[in-house]
Amino acid sequence: QVQLVESGGELVQAGGSLRLSCSASGRTFSAYAMGWFRQAPGKEREFVAAISWNGGRIYYVDSVKGRFTISRDNAKNTLYLQMNSLKPEDTAVYYCAADGSYYSAAVRFGVREYDYWGQGTQVTVSS
Repeated sequence: QVQLVESGGELVQAGGSLRLSCSASGRTFSAYAMGWFRQAPGKEREFVAAISWNGGRIYYVDSVKGRFTISRDNAKNTLYLQMNSLKPEDTAVYYCAADGSYYSAAVRFGVREYDYWGQGTQVTVSS
């Protein structure tokens, strides 16, 4: 089992940058594929980016490709999301999530396919 805590969300102007962090407790973080999701008001939670347990596979939703970068530091039990060239439509609560399958070769995109979730961090991009 793993507990996840996100941080780094704040109000930023369009075109700005933020780096979100997701700190994980427990010794199993390095074994899990991890993902970032977001939920805007009145909308369903959506996939943003995911990374395999060893960082070898990385995927992004089309709307953030070239602007966002997901990474992980297994020694620090931390997942990151570097967000550049932010747009007002990026405004949402951002969640990190862990896929509870150990050393899985698969990287998943569905909300229901992740077993552990953080509480979220608010990102607001002003125009």
